[in-house]
Amino acid sequence: MSPPRPPDPRRLDLASFARSAGLLEGEWPLAGMPRLLQDALPPTTDSPTPGVAWSARGEMHRSAGGETQTRLLLRARTALRLTCQRCLQPVVVELEVAPTLRFVRDEAMAERLDEESEEDVLAMPPSLDLHALVEDELILALPLVPRHERCPEPLPMSAGELDEAGPQRAEGAFAGLAELLKDQRGKPG
Repeated sequence: MSPPRPPDPRRLDLASFARSAGLLEGEWPLAGMPRLLQDALPPTTDSPTPGVAWSARGEMHRSAGGETQTRLLLRARTALRLTCQRCLQPVVVELEVAPTLRFVRDEAMAERLDEESEEDVLAMPPSLDLHALVEDELILALPLVPRHERCPEPLPMSAGELDEAGPQRAEGAFAGLAELLKDQRGKPG
């Protein structure tokens, strides 16, 4: 008799995986996560490793009411090159997620319990695509405004500096215009 095949992370029978306290782990290439890479800069020779390290552990947990709950403990880690919104230079952003997801029998129950729970509550799918779930969780972890803690190069003038310099520049521009008009008026027509 051949040994049992390991569970397929792209079509995981979550209930069975949790009952057996299953553990899966591995690394997926970032190139296989196009939604995550949507705003990322192309890789360079000094780019972070183009992969997503992940693990998933299933468990059954008995609640205070005596009902058994299916849980998935997910972990994923990667790094992306994004554009710093302060200096517009590349910035490497480390992403790490570790959600505990609780699965319930249907969508209505998931919506009701999700509001009162600290965990994410989802409806139990017939099969779970861990790859898509990992990508979703990493997308949720992306910063709204990527930026360096300290930008590597001096920033161009700030808006406040422009306001201070603005009137002098404007006066200089209008003075130049006035000179041009004087020259035009002084010429015979």
